[in-house]
Amino acid sequence: MKIYYDINDFEQVPHAVVTIGTFDGVHRGHQEILKNLVSQAKEIGGESVVVTFYPHPRQVLSHDAGIRFISTQEEKINHLKALGIDNLIIIKFTKEFASTSSEDFIKNYIVKNIAPAVLIIGYDHHFGSGRTGDFSMLYELGNQYNFKVEKIQEQDIENVAVSSTKIRHYLEIGDIKHANMLLGYEFSYTGKVVKGQQVGHKIGFPTANIEVAKEFQLIEKQGVYATFVDVGGKSYPAMTYIGKRPTMHDNRPQSIESNIINFDEDIYGKEIKVRFVDFVREDIRFDNTEALKNQIEKDKLNIINILN
Repeated sequence: MKIYYDINDFEQVPHAVVTIGTFDGVHRGHQEILKNLVSQAKEIGGESVVVTFYPHPRQVLSHDAGIRFISTQEEKINHLKALGIDNLIIIKFTKEFASTSSEDFIKNYIVKNIAPAVLIIGYDHHFGSGRTGDFSMLYELGNQYNFKVEKIQEQDIENVAVSSTKIRHYLEIGDIKHANMLLGYEFSYTGKVVKGQQVGHKIGFPTANIEVAKEFQLIEKQGVYATFVDVGGKSYPAMTYIGKRPTMHDNRPQSIESNIINFDEDIYGKEIKVRFVDFVREDIRFDNTEALKNQIEKDKLNIINILN
């Protein structure tokens, strides 16, 4: 996949099939659009082109300054690559760019630089200053600039409409199963293993403390999760904790740490990926470390059953 960080650098291809969006999480709704994109490009002997934005428009326009995202920029790129996208154009989103009218965006960015044969969008896609551009406008512009416009209808999974907003909500309340169902894969964090306070080691459950990307990624509800940890090309069952260790009374910041089951290798400094399967229990304070240890033993058995 070719990646362009400036649309003016894009090398035009014949019969470009294009889609535009932010694609946070690259969920099952996005995947339907992207698979259609790749399929149509192959059918007409062209190439697929995804146009996205960075930073996310909602960050720049400040209405959602505190918003957190399902995936980092790197993860999004990897998802798009895995789906077979030929070209990715990442437009730097600024307040100046946000003032571009809908028609000017299509004319001066998409038509001028890409010359699409087909433009595929989601059912609720809006674009341009004030998000005034919609399917009807695109259809008219397509007639004017000689490209075909197609709309992908809303995707329902088990009668739930797929959207990044819904997935973020499920993650925030700890409903990892529904989040994963809409994503079409397991939500994950990737990060480097760093030194922690060795609390887990002291009570017989050593953990890998994960320093996740600071790129506005959403952190799930505090508690204990059944997870898999990918490290060194292998996958291991694990129990992962997100929280502030209330039993220890140490006023430490929130941590993400995984006890990898039946694993004793030194992985400090290595990058690992934690894939979330299910929420097991809330983060609660115990009377003492012995009570905490007993609960973790129960958590471990429960998690082994879940992952099996």
